[in-house]
Amino acid sequence: MLGCSRVYASRELRDRFVEMLVEKTKKIKIGNPLERDVWMGPLINEAAVKTYEAAIAQARKDGGRVLVGGRRMTGEPFDHGYFVEPTVIDGLPKDHPLFSDELFVPIVVVADVLTFDEAIGLANRTPYGLTAGIFSEDERENPELLRPDPGGCHLREPPGRATTGAWPGINSFGGWKASGSTGKGTGGPHYLQQFFREQSQVRVR
Repeated sequence: MLGCSRVYASRELRDRFVEMLVEKTKKIKIGNPLERDVWMGPLINEAAVKTYEAAIAQARKDGGRVLVGGRRMTGEPFDHGYFVEPTVIDGLPKDHPLFSDELFVPIVVVADVLTFDEAIGLANRTPYGLTAGIFSEDERENPELLRPDPGGCHLREPPGRATTGAWPGINSFGGWKASGSTGKGTGGPHYLQQFFREQSQVRVR
């Protein structure tokens, strides 16, 4: 699955944001992704489950609070796949590995920031880069959207929109930095693309 793995929230909004995030996460229906009302399916394999479980254990060891989720799901129909609960973790230091590692499991860590510049700096501190998004009502922050480099697709979103993923044929596909080591056309006639970087900016009103 592809999902948001870290959130930096303005300190004055943080508590209410976390409350709403936990509430929404609890309502996610997990199961067979072929069923129309299922929002989240299983992980890809047992190794991914072990990655998930190790991350949860490390977070708890390091003082993180698992606000929702954190367990492998069992019983019917979950015994027939690699199902885990979507998880929200709070209370970790901002330099914790879960804020920078690419795990590809349904875990999101939350931290607060005092300023927009602090958020941008933290976002850029990861060695990886796929998708980044900003939710803001301050129009002055819009030109700053191209300043971060955590991913090839940057989205500035109004309430009710999502920040994950790209629109095929519109946004660039592939990552930056350590997320872009297996890009398009490797070894073929388009190998030159390996030496360029694509970026998209999307504004939705």
